[in-house]
Amino acid sequence: MTARLRQRPEAVHAVYLQSGRQDPRARELAARAEAAGVAIHPVEAARLDALAGHGRHQGAVAIVDDALPHVTLDDVLDGLPEPPLLLILDGVTDPHNLGACLRCADAFGAQAVIVPKDRAVGVNATVAKAASGAVDTVPVVVVTNLARTLRDLKARDIWVLGADAGGEALPDADLTGGVAWVLGAEGGGLRRLTRESCDRIVGIPLIGAVESLNVSVAAGICLYATRTARTRAAPPV
Repeated sequence: MTARLRQRPEAVHAVYLQSGRQDPRARELAARAEAAGVAIHPVEAARLDALAGHGRHQGAVAIVDDALPHVTLDDVLDGLPEPPLLLILDGVTDPHNLGACLRCADAFGAQAVIVPKDRAVGVNATVAKAASGAVDTVPVVVVTNLARTLRDLKARDIWVLGADAGGEALPDADLTGGVAWVLGAEGGGLRRLTRESCDRIVGIPLIGAVESLNVSVAAGICLYATRTARTRAAPPV
């Protein structure tokens, strides 16, 4: 909610705050709402329960315009001040995983998350909650043809790297320049056509007993590794 007030205050119509809350988070929320000209209504917990439809509202509920701005890949890539860093999710269907991936994208400076229109979860209320504000800071680009999108990225001199077992080890990979990481669905990994469309396949070395990682964990590792490689390759100031 605070992120929505910070990034898109025009989409917030009203904030309902539990009466008597004076903790730092409540004060920050109230201050941001006031600065954005959004009405704040102190109400009892029962009223919040009714507004939220459940009791897990953490003491505040906002009435918002849920529609996100339509963003295209060209909107994201045109005029970037640095090489692109993108996260592409090939058929992720769990909203909690998409939300966690958005949090990773925000944390490590990915300029967009790209998802296919079909056979994948879209941005919904569960995703927004799991993302903890990242739906308002990281554009989600929905594409109708993922293979064509990968070709378009290559035409822009962006390396398309598939994160999957059987490829070169992540610590040895060249991650400089524009990079688009492609991660597969829960359990199934990259689809065959998607895998074949990648420039290279890069695997995360695992030394424990588990054979794979959750898609959001893998996304965070890949994005962090890319940021680290760029920092090391940057000329000293």
